[in-house]
Amino acid sequence: MTDALDPAIAERLTRTPDGLVCAVVVEHGTSDVLMVAWMNDEALHRTLTTRRATYWSRSRQRLWVKGETSGHTQRVREVRIDCDADTLLVRVDQTGPACHTGTHTCFDTDDRVLLADDG
Repeated sequence: MTDALDPAIAERLTRTPDGLVCAVVVEHGTSDVLMVAWMNDEALHRTLTTRRATYWSRSRQRLWVKGETSGHTQRVREVRIDCDADTLLVRVDQTGPACHTGTHTCFDTDDRVLLADDG
């Protein structure tokens, strides 16, 4: 196993000015959107080689493996790149809540709804 992201993958990515790619994380079995996170090349490489979801924490300015302290892990089943190559779709098997607030997803409480279909 190499220590760097495959150059063929790295060439395809469109990153933010600080070198990040948005990652939309979806539960494999339900297709629930669990969370949105960020990956740099090292996080993506680690995710692809270990199948343990690894992200770049913008607040802590370091890599973090989802669940490394909480136990709420994500086993990666699939990673896709979107048509503009600036977003990744990460399909995972989630153990425990995905949101740091303790909810299943970062989008599933009523106070987070800004617009909903009435009918």
